[in-house]
Amino acid sequence: MITDGKDQTNMQNITDELLNKGIKPSFIRVSVLNYLRSSFDHPTIDLIYNSLKPTIPTLSKTSVYNTVELLADFDLINVVTIDKNESRYDGNIEFHGHFKCEKCNKLYDFRLLNLVYGDLEGFSIKSKDVYFTGVCRKCLKVYL
Repeated sequence: MITDGKDQTNMQNITDELLNKGIKPSFIRVSVLNYLRSSFDHPTIDLIYNSLKPTIPTLSKTSVYNTVELLADFDLINVVTIDKNESRYDGNIEFHGHFKCEKCNKLYDFRLLNLVYGDLEGFSIKSKDVYFTGVCRKCLKVYL
C-alpha cells in the first residue's frame, strides 16, 4: 500500500496515541483506528472489515471486533448502540449526540449546546449518550 505524507503522519500520530495508552500498536490496531478517525459514517464491524480487507488480506472479523473492543475500553473510540441490537463505532471521541434517520438509516453527529445535568450533582457518570431518531432533511424532501 502506497501512502502519502499526510497518511504517514496520521499513522504515526495514531501509533503514538496507542503507545501513550499502553497499547501495542499492531498494524491492524493502527489501521482500524485510522479508518475510524477518518470515517464519519459510524461503521459496523462488517463495514470496517470489508473496507480494510483489500489492504489487509489476513484480516478477520474477529480481529476487527477485538480491536474495536480494545479501543473502546481505552476511550479511543465510542461505541454507538442503536436499537439494542446494532453497534456502530465512532472515531470522534468528543462528546456529541447522534441522530438516526428512520428512512435511510444514516447516522448523523450533532453538537450539543448548553447541556445541563444539574440534577445529577454528586453522581458518578460512567457514560453519556444522546440519541435521537426521526427523518433527516434529505429524506423529508423525498418522502413529503
